[in-house]
Amino acid sequence: MSYIVAIDQGTTSTRSILFDQNMKAINSSQIEFKQYFPHSGWVEHDPEDLWNTTVWSFKDVLKKSNLTPDKVVAIGITNQRETTLVWDPKTGKCVTNAIVWQDRRTSDFCKKLKDKSLEEMIKNKTGLLLDPYFSSTKINWILNNIPDGYIKAKNGELIFGTVDTYLIWKLTGGKSHVTDATNASRTMLFNIKDHKWDEDICNLMKIPTNMLPKVLNSSDFFGEVDKNIFGSAIPILGVAGDQQAATIGQACFNPGMIKSTYGTGCFALLNTGSELIKSKNNLLTTIAYRMNNKTTYALEGSIFIAGAVVQWLRDEMKFLKFANESGALAEQADQDQRLYFIPAFTGLGAPYWKPNARGAIFGLNRNTGQSEIIKAALESIAYQSLDLINAMYLDLNLSKENLILRVDGGMSASDWTMQNLSNIIQAPVDRPVFLETTALGAAWLAGFKAELYPNIENFSKLWKRDKRFTPEISEAESNDLYSGWQNLIQKFY
Repeated sequence: MSYIVAIDQGTTSTRSILFDQNMKAINSSQIEFKQYFPHSGWVEHDPEDLWNTTVWSFKDVLKKSNLTPDKVVAIGITNQRETTLVWDPKTGKCVTNAIVWQDRRTSDFCKKLKDKSLEEMIKNKTGLLLDPYFSSTKINWILNNIPDGYIKAKNGELIFGTVDTYLIWKLTGGKSHVTDATNASRTMLFNIKDHKWDEDICNLMKIPTNMLPKVLNSSDFFGEVDKNIFGSAIPILGVAGDQQAATIGQACFNPGMIKSTYGTGCFALLNTGSELIKSKNNLLTTIAYRMNNKTTYALEGSIFIAGAVVQWLRDEMKFLKFANESGALAEQADQDQRLYFIPAFTGLGAPYWKPNARGAIFGLNRNTGQSEIIKAALESIAYQSLDLINAMYLDLNLSKENLILRVDGGMSASDWTMQNLSNIIQAPVDRPVFLETTALGAAWLAGFKAELYPNIENFSKLWKRDKRFTPEISEAESNDLYSGWQNLIQKFY
């Protein structure tokens, strides 16, 4: 039997999942690593942690499965997207810690560019808004904060990559400096119309183009793993950013289909097909995937804090011991208390884009306890999701009567959270049987290139629903709850 390994490198952990030739997940291995917060609004990873956890998880999943590396016909990689690394190609050493997508240190620089009325030009070319979220201003910061950064980059002494590029470079022993179209589209340097690095934006950001990776299809040959690492020269045949990989894993291949992933953050993508739709409601236009040099686009809404709010309640506030307890505790809350939790720990993402916003809880009284705060935190996920969905349907000029939301990610396992989501958005919420859709998407990209897995049409037929959640409150009740959220956002943010 032949196997595919999907490496899922996320914000707080790295996983490797082993799939057989029928796309069935056989085994997985996951290991967490530390995030660093050296200053307010700064978020970093140690690059060695990203690399070491990748190697460990891959070896461990094979060990668990009693398999030798030669049984793996291909590797697929999916990754946290905008996180930025710059390294010396001779030594392989990064010049700083990885700057994570959540990091806000370039807020002032972004504001200066906005004040110069440059946002519209950047949006037209990249589909993205001027925000610290994306890679380009992070690269600029790195080059400005190390000795002779720009000169070294121009001379070929420094190269850049998002996490996929860094891992591929390491896995291939420095032979492949490549990325795929989905990750490239998140750098705020890639022209999504012309499908190339945009020289005007690179010049604006003072980023030499020679430090940027080659951009390939999402299902493509990215290089072979150095056989000294795992014991076999395994080809890397599929790469996609985590949210695009989840879109693929959810089989959202038809225009109008929408998925929302509830992990550390929340990310909703709506397939717009071959049509590049420029958002009028502060959403992002991005590449959903590129296959055989044909690009499929999407509208995306990004929420920076979703599951991370539960992690905060668990780790900092000590309100719960395990994240999966949150739904049960929310159910115990006093239903007469109406609290609103604005989880703007690292600013507000779409559709507000307020990088300097900070979190708050409204509606506290003397009887408010842990359960009420947990309930409000989970409800914030639904309100933010509705913000995104409303913006998407306004951009498409469509009613939401046919909306069905496909969900995945760790939080989607909570029945309480998903039921509340359905109540607020007033639409069915479909949870698939296999929740690890991000890894599945990466595995399919690699397996399709290896001619092991079926084409898009047949893959779509394999998607199976575990449970459908439908609204249990009226539209009027939903509107009343949501209006409270909107009023607070408008008043205080």
